[in-house]
Amino acid sequence: MTLRPTPPDGLIDGTRHLYAVRVYYEDTDLSQVAYHANYLRWFERARSDLLRRLDIDQRAAVESGEGAYAVADLSIRYLRPARLDDDIVIETHCTQLRAASCRMHQRALRGDELLAEADLRVGFVAPDGRPRRQPRAWQEAFKSLLSSEEEPQ
Repeated sequence: MTLRPTPPDGLIDGTRHLYAVRVYYEDTDLSQVAYHANYLRWFERARSDLLRRLDIDQRAAVESGEGAYAVADLSIRYLRPARLDDDIVIETHCTQLRAASCRMHQRALRGDELLAEADLRVGFVAPDGRPRRQPRAWQEAFKSLLSSEEEPQ
């Protein structure tokens, strides 16, 4: 039997998604501090993994011409630097669900220390770039991540 590694996998814990990343040399500048744009990559990977955990097949949706998710709005705040070899957990919460979009809050954590956080809105768009309703099953999947005080609209 040949052992083969598998890509990183996140998990859903209640209403949050957790995804682990490590800061590699390529992620850092000369001072071994993670370059600010890498947080955007880590957040994107976590959101992509979240879709997989929710059984949302974004590749099939694109290939069938149904549409895709696109970031429509993003605000990020950097608090502490991540450094070479740090283990980081990206935590994602769905804060609002609408017919064609979802708002999320993401945090990059080193243990209990908050390094960066972002608030964003992702919209579901048709191949021509116009907003489109998310598939009903996808909306239902996202509802599982909303806490009881966050009602879908």
